[in-house]
Amino acid sequence: MNQKKYYAVVPAAGVGKRMQADKPKQYLPLAGKAVLEQTLTRLLKADVFTAIAVAVSEEDPYWGELEVASHAQIIRAKGGKERADSVLSALSSLEKQANDDDWVLVHDAARPCITSSDINHLIESLKDEPFGGILALSSHDTLKQVKGDTIQETIDRSTVWRALTPQMFRYGVLKKALEQTEGNLAVTDEASAVELTGGVAKIVEGRPDNIKITRPEDLALAEFYLEQQ
Repeated sequence: MNQKKYYAVVPAAGVGKRMQADKPKQYLPLAGKAVLEQTLTRLLKADVFTAIAVAVSEEDPYWGELEVASHAQIIRAKGGKERADSVLSALSSLEKQANDDDWVLVHDAARPCITSSDINHLIESLKDEPFGGILALSSHDTLKQVKGDTIQETIDRSTVWRALTPQMFRYGVLKKALEQTEGNLAVTDEASAVELTGGVAKIVEGRPDNIKITRPEDLALAEFYLEQQ
């Protein structure tokens, strides 16, 4: 029996410049709710988390307007300048209740189409691992290494996967990795911090509809996926 607890962390302090909108992308409307509210509703629906820590900017005027902000399982943490800062702040907000061997699933605020089945599949696949791993997608496209606008070589696509979230690591492993790599520009996700500090991250295949909202056209696609699911 696996007695470990599971926590979710959602870094939600970004401004989403590529959306060219009047507010951060996590607060744009999607199927009747803000993107972030859709994401948090999905995480709560999975019914596996002891608590969900959401890292929000201190100057954020929108967070308090969300109905889900007052949910008993949700903790507001102080958002940081970079994603890694926000995740570390959220981990610190959990330190009185989380043990080093408990699990943390870090999920993008702008991935509202995550399913309970993918969350459960990730947990089942990794619950006995010493470090953890991530949801990812294998590449179906031919991949090119380029310099400027010139192809240097064709990459073997069987060795390349696209990182998704959640990314699931033991609480102690992830907190230590982020503390040790603070300020390192090579840390673009949680797995890279764990890798840089000698940890091993596993790959678990996820669903292709677990998209990240980055550009305006992604909202319509996310709404379509939510309807289909």
